[in-house]
Amino acid sequence: MTVGQSQTQQIQYLPPKGEYETFRDEEHFKEKLKEWGLPTAKKEFWYKERSVQQLVSIKGYETYGNAAEFHTIIIEFPDGNLSSIHPAFLKEMQQSGFGKESLISMEAGERKRADSNEMNPKSQESEGKEKSVSTKAEKQPAPTMETKVKKPKPAKLQLPVDKVHFTAMVKQFALTYNPFNEENDEVVVLEQVQVVGEQPLELGLAWCSHSKTLKKFALAPGDQLEFDGKVVAKKLAKGKDVEEQFLVKEPVLYKINNPSKIVK
Repeated sequence: MTVGQSQTQQIQYLPPKGEYETFRDEEHFKEKLKEWGLPTAKKEFWYKERSVQQLVSIKGYETYGNAAEFHTIIIEFPDGNLSSIHPAFLKEMQQSGFGKESLISMEAGERKRADSNEMNPKSQESEGKEKSVSTKAEKQPAPTMETKVKKPKPAKLQLPVDKVHFTAMVKQFALTYNPFNEENDEVVVLEQVQVVGEQPLELGLAWCSHSKTLKKFALAPGDQLEFDGKVVAKKLAKGKDVEEQFLVKEPVLYKINNPSKIVK
């Protein structure tokens, strides 16, 4: 048995659940690497698990979470096997002082818990309610005649899952803090965002990364745009230690992913 075969048998693969996102081009690939805190000049990355060390390539990524705000990277091993890994784990593995104790088992546990919560979302909610019911009972003031009735929250928009066509206007540029690379990323804030087609939908405000593709259009506030893309419910996070002109006063609840076929 060769060393490569021995290492392969020790690897705990976490195959993707189904179809996953791939990269449109080299620019999109480097944009994602920067977002995940990985060096953009590399094509292969070290995968380390206890006594295992292999160079792997990144084939794509999955999104998960209620607002699709989290990513899981899909990597390919030299033997062709695919596996999922959290960007933070892969980033840590690139460090020369990465410890022998693997974090993969922790990731597997997180994935199993996430799957369990998706299958039975009420169980986690019920557990939290049971733990806090006694505390809430102690802190909750007795109802009075002056107690105000809470207004019902507005219903959430049913966002399209597939890529759709948009019209929008550039509102401003802003900065948002990226915890993966611990830097502020530049974004474009859009207003009057509308999904057009058979099922039109008014979104109001939305945001997207100010990628190299968008920078070619030399956008300015007030520019009218048409483009294709996917929309997810992901709130724009404020930038860290930035000037007021790069902050948005109103909440921006939706993100446009991978805008393409842009017409200014």
